[in-house]
Amino acid sequence: MSRRGVTVWFTGLSGAGKTTLSRGVAQQLRAWGLPVEVLDGDVVRQHLTKGLGFSKGDRDENIRRIGFVAGLLTRQGVIVLVSAISPYRAVRQEVRQQIGDFIEVFVDAPLAVCESRDVKGLYQKARAGLIQNFTGIDDPYEPPDHPEVICKTAEHSISENVHQVMQYLQDKGYL
Repeated sequence: MSRRGVTVWFTGLSGAGKTTLSRGVAQQLRAWGLPVEVLDGDVVRQHLTKGLGFSKGDRDENIRRIGFVAGLLTRQGVIVLVSAISPYRAVRQEVRQQIGDFIEVFVDAPLAVCESRDVKGLYQKARAGLIQNFTGIDDPYEPPDHPEVICKTAEHSISENVHQVMQYLQDKGYL
């Protein structure tokens, strides 16, 4: 019997905790011996979507490409963890429909908290006008209307948020 794959899509502002949370979930899934692949937005931009900029069209194309790869892996029974800002609802919905087995996790942290976590100084550069079209500053972030899971990373620990995602996966029969 082959196992059912799923894409778990972590979306939220830069610095919300998407990568940290997806790594924590991946570590737990691997400890259970499950097939896992992590597609991190920053890493994908260095390879698969290198050359794309940050216009709305390029951001949508970036998400479509990540979604395409996630869909291929999901159909092979892999649990795919995507951590990407993916600021626009419409393209997230498009990817959801393509993949089918899709769980949207809204990694929710207030902008001020995200800015305080900004080790790369991107928010500061965006506020100074050195970076254009920065999500949350001069480009919108559209929170999910009906995410399956909401992780409030400013209020709960990483382990609590990891547990919440794992519990949802278990409740839906993916584990």
